[in-house]
Amino acid sequence: MDYKNAGVDIEAGYQSVELMKKYVKETMRPEVLGGLGGFSGAFSMSAFKNMEKPTLVSGTDGVGTKLKLAFLMNKHDTVGIDCVAMCVNDIACAGGEPLFFLDYIACGKNYPEKIATIVSGVAEGCKQAGAALIGGETAEMPGFYPVDEYDLAGFAVGIVDEKDLITGSDIQDGDTLIGIASSGVHSNGFSLVRKVFRMSEEYLNMYYDCLGSTLGETLITPTKIYVKALRDVRGAGVKIKGCSHITGGGFYENIPRMLPEGMRAVVKKDSYPVLPIFKMLQVDGNISEEMMYNTYNMGIGMVLAVDKKDTDKTMEAIKAAGEMPYIIGSVESGEKGVSIC
Repeated sequence: MDYKNAGVDIEAGYQSVELMKKYVKETMRPEVLGGLGGFSGAFSMSAFKNMEKPTLVSGTDGVGTKLKLAFLMNKHDTVGIDCVAMCVNDIACAGGEPLFFLDYIACGKNYPEKIATIVSGVAEGCKQAGAALIGGETAEMPGFYPVDEYDLAGFAVGIVDEKDLITGSDIQDGDTLIGIASSGVHSNGFSLVRKVFRMSEEYLNMYYDCLGSTLGETLITPTKIYVKALRDVRGAGVKIKGCSHITGGGFYENIPRMLPEGMRAVVKKDSYPVLPIFKMLQVDGNISEEMMYNTYNMGIGMVLAVDKKDTDKTMEAIKAAGEMPYIIGSVESGEKGVSIC
């Protein structure tokens, strides 16, 4: 009896590492010390010694049940982008620059080519965010996961000078709310998605004119990474007063997280185009409008609060970063929360 007889293939683990090395290498930053394969990842902080009060910010998350879609479609090269996005977007919300990322893949059986494909997506997300993929773990867990399934999670660490932290504390009446377009459902609410739509290969491969693609292609579209857009806004000299990553809980849960007491966000529904996939979800699932805004991003993946005088400058910077911004509302004095009208 040996470990392989018990369902854990050590050689497959070694092969996975070898196959993923080329993807990991593409994410490296000069601050990374050492290579892949050590017991820990090392990252030099000497480049940030000129900050007054260098402050680490972190984020952790997973892809969630969107992975079930990847299993059905046998498409594993983009869920890593989702994993990175969910972590680095939260760091960017605090004003941080993502520095490095570590992933965790747990699987029923280690298929080296599949694991390397998953990591290629993680590496792509890291490149988009400017973060180094400095380590990770692939755990083969026979009997715990089915042989053709896996889970994917990770965490990121970033840095910001304490004085530049985005806290929302100085948001005030009259500030402008600017939303940045999402790419679709992103990585939240897929338990409901899977309840509404029939999760079969035939159904997912159906083409819909309103979507401009198959249902599966629309749903698997990876989460937008907003690190560059927020960096460019700050680079344009704009003070981002508040920032909200629209994830699970939609507008109603996430926007208030950036607001101080006594401030209320007022969002205009007709200020931006709601993506067709959300309209389809709402109709096919007979979901109330309130529940849609309390579950999904509805086409807006990130919301910024800026001084009214900085509105144009913010819009221009986001467009220059390759993203689509919309003026979606404003902040008013009132009970902390969100009004969608």
